[in-house]
Amino acid sequence: METDITIDELNKLVEINNDRIEGYLTASNETEEVDLKALFEKFVHVSENCKQELSSEILRLGGTPTKETKMSGKVYRTWMDIKSSVTGHNQISILNSCEYGEEQAIETYENVVNENLEYLSVEQKTMISSQYALIKANYTWLKSIIEARKQETTL
Repeated sequence: METDITIDELNKLVEINNDRIEGYLTASNETEEVDLKALFEKFVHVSENCKQELSSEILRLGGTPTKETKMSGKVYRTWMDIKSSVTGHNQISILNSCEYGEEQAIETYENVVNENLEYLSVEQKTMISSQYALIKANYTWLKSIIEARKQETTL
């Protein structure tokens, strides 16, 4: 029973990393800027690594890693495509959409740790904390780029 809860919690993190991967691939397709494409590729790589670590742990526990994304993520990516079409691939708009996705990822990691800490081993907590730090660093990096772009447009 406890193993099932652990697997479910780890799969929530796989799912949010699947969302990040899909979201950043969508964002990359929405921009022509090489520097943003490279940034989005780095963020995809972070989530692919997180997903791999989580999936290995789920398999070790006898579970099956999810291949799904959140329904809210699917809806949001569709909205992002439509918004980009209407705004003409506005870079600030694309970055703001990515910021929203990062906030969702951070919230998911925080919820997993805060809600079911007793179902996670020390090793799992360490892995999740490390991943959380990477995603939080991506968020900080993204926020600094958004602020810089906003300042560029006001000059």
